[in-house]
Amino acid sequence: MRLKSILFTFTLLLVSQFLSLHLQGATGKNSGIKHDPVSKTVKIADSNQNLLLLIDYSNGCKITQLDIKGNNTLSSSGIYTGIKTMDKTIYSSINASDIKVTETKESITLSNIAYGGNSIKVNESWIFRLIGDKINWNIQRDYNSSGELDEMAFSQWNFSDLTVWKGGIIDNGGMVWCKYLPGVNDTYGVHTGGVTFWNPDSGNALRIIAGADKENSIAAKYSHSDKNEFTYTQFVTNEELGQRHNLNRFVYQNSDVFSPFEVKKGSVSINLELEYIDYFTEYSRGTLPGIDAEAVRELLNTTGRYGVVDNNIIGANGWTTNWKCLHEPFFAQIGMAVNDKNYTKNMSATLDQERDLAMLPDGRVLSRWHNAADDEMPGTFNPKTGYYEAKWGYTVDSQTGYVINTSEQFDLCGDVNWLLSHKESCEKALDWLIKRDSNNNGIFEMMNNGIAEETASDWLDIVWASFENAFVNAQMYEALNLWANCEQILGDKQKADYYSNVALRLKISFNKSIDEGGFWSPEKKQYVYWRDKDGSIHGDNMVTPVNFAVIAFGICDDPKRVSLILDEIEKRTTAENLFHWPLCFDSYKREEVQYGNWPFPKYENGDIFPTWGYMGVRAYVNYDKGIALKYIRNILEQYNKDGLSSQRYSRTTQLGLGSDILAGICTSVTALYRDIYGIRPKWNRMGIEPNMSEILNGTEFSYTLRDTVYHLKLSVDDYSMSTDEFSIKSKNSFGANKVGSKLTFYPENKENMLLVVKIDSKKPFHMEINNWEKDEYSWTTTSPNKYEFTLTGLIPDSKYKLLINNKSKYIITRKDGSLLIKENCTSPTRFSLKEIN
Repeated sequence: MRLKSILFTFTLLLVSQFLSLHLQGATGKNSGIKHDPVSKTVKIADSNQNLLLLIDYSNGCKITQLDIKGNNTLSSSGIYTGIKTMDKTIYSSINASDIKVTETKESITLSNIAYGGNSIKVNESWIFRLIGDKINWNIQRDYNSSGELDEMAFSQWNFSDLTVWKGGIIDNGGMVWCKYLPGVNDTYGVHTGGVTFWNPDSGNALRIIAGADKENSIAAKYSHSDKNEFTYTQFVTNEELGQRHNLNRFVYQNSDVFSPFEVKKGSVSINLELEYIDYFTEYSRGTLPGIDAEAVRELLNTTGRYGVVDNNIIGANGWTTNWKCLHEPFFAQIGMAVNDKNYTKNMSATLDQERDLAMLPDGRVLSRWHNAADDEMPGTFNPKTGYYEAKWGYTVDSQTGYVINTSEQFDLCGDVNWLLSHKESCEKALDWLIKRDSNNNGIFEMMNNGIAEETASDWLDIVWASFENAFVNAQMYEALNLWANCEQILGDKQKADYYSNVALRLKISFNKSIDEGGFWSPEKKQYVYWRDKDGSIHGDNMVTPVNFAVIAFGICDDPKRVSLILDEIEKRTTAENLFHWPLCFDSYKREEVQYGNWPFPKYENGDIFPTWGYMGVRAYVNYDKGIALKYIRNILEQYNKDGLSSQRYSRTTQLGLGSDILAGICTSVTALYRDIYGIRPKWNRMGIEPNMSEILNGTEFSYTLRDTVYHLKLSVDDYSMSTDEFSIKSKNSFGANKVGSKLTFYPENKENMLLVVKIDSKKPFHMEINNWEKDEYSWTTTSPNKYEFTLTGLIPDSKYKLLINNKSKYIITRKDGSLLIKENCTSPTRFSLKEIN
């Protein structure tokens, strides 16, 4: 009996092990994939259990659970595929049957997921693989015939509600913010498929990388369903999807944002890579003493990205109103702060499209893009492209906006061929405005002559600024100087000199008093806004974007005038206890503005528009860093209150106004990066030009430029930049770039003088700049190696004293002003070079 008992127990153990393997299927092959054929479910989890999928094929086929750290994010609808013909909607979750499961060591395949109507049937295979901590889901679909579909789900993800995620960072640099989908069926559609959903409370994020075959196009829509779910639906089509409602990317209370489309008989597929992301780590803004780093992160991931309407369309107002103004010069700068290569790539494509579709043959840059014809100057709206002239008047700052954005975008993308493709168009844009100088005084003229015409000429589109406009001309000065530098890089010295000389003449004329034909008012101690053709002066009511632009762009470098303007603005802003600067401090005259600006303070006549905040920060940073920093911190505080989800703020209540949300409302924080932290990338290097205050000491963060990660440490007069290959420390601004065995150091982040270090081995190189003034150039290396140091920009054929660890010798520079130093450094080595007079 005992032997029988032992045999029985042993038999039960074998059966138990067999059943366990049978029920769990691939468990023995891949412990992260568990198949239960009895319940007809498949469970897939990454090794850390951060991400788990449960697929149920018992009645149709769908993913019923998507767990993030143990919490299911899906509604009961789950994730499924489907098609919608003109009269019928069919989903894999309901209609598919007789599904087959095939397991291998690396994957599990659910096939024969068949469903459809009378006209079109589909048969799908879902293939899942675990690759590291990523789940790969490949969907292969066969259409039995060609035909027209009204919608598709390739796939559709139904999250339980609009609070699961704050939003999604889209792989074109944009974002969807769930709170901007408040109504049932509110839908935003874009022509790309990947996204990273995030929750800033838990720090959890889900990244979905989506790819289709090269011959197909991918798109996605984000919607608020009639079940109050947050849905994400992907499309794969033979041709790029059109818009169903005019050119709308966003539609209110309507889920069908894309037009019906044709599908072809045959196979099509999508590949989805799912990954859990630690949001706090992945999108960390580093250690930012004195600054609310969390607010910076959230602002730049929401408001900073809101201007990405779609592929090839970055600008404001933003996607909820389907609007983009081409006369806003700060979107490349926003990309610098957002620091996302997808944004950078899309911004280059945006400028390409504007060059090709928004520029007229004579060089005029159309001022706006919109989804439909309701804001246009009669006869100018192109329903295929969406570009047009605004009905308020010819806003001439679209000329300068295009050139400024192109010049600053080049510093981010670093692509000389891309810049070359914009050479002719930027020259045409500038020359169009340069030709508008009928009185030959060096100040460029608008298309309107006076306030009696009741038309605008710049961004303030219901203020009747006319003829000689200081705001446009200040931006023109910036555009001319930036583009002259681009011409220099492209090797066209003649054009570079030409545009520099035009800028210089403009500066001289601009700074003359109003009696002498310039814009300076000695009586009001400010720059006035405009002069009509009849000579009458307008806009002496301290218009902040005008006076900020003049200082920020360097057209006014008179310390006394700078002080008069900035002290007055700060005194009046403080007196009213405003959190940010208004567009003007006093009222325009009634005849100078449209009725929508009356009575004062109202709209562009006195309300707070933070859009131009970056110019205020840039104007103050070299005058009083504390004031610049105050308004940056104020805007971050306001973001924490309301997300900056407004067009403007009331001058009297300081509450948000206007549902027409402006993406440019974030520019004060982009100025934190450009003008305080001094992030100044150039086409051939990473550069830093900080303006630090003691309260910010100890700032540390990483910045990625063209796939190189730079670790920055910033305090007052103490700046450090490092990568995996080098580190440089200096008390002054600098730039650096390493290619192969050569590192180039750019003092002051300029190219007047260079230190090129050739490094003998692949060991990291470490250098500290001790001094870089005319009387001495000194640096110390702390990493042992053989080096060749080449200095350029010295006085040609001149004698210098070289000290290497206090051992001196004399050296003569070459005819080109360069010299070469070779040294085998076995310990920390100090170099010092002094000119011998």
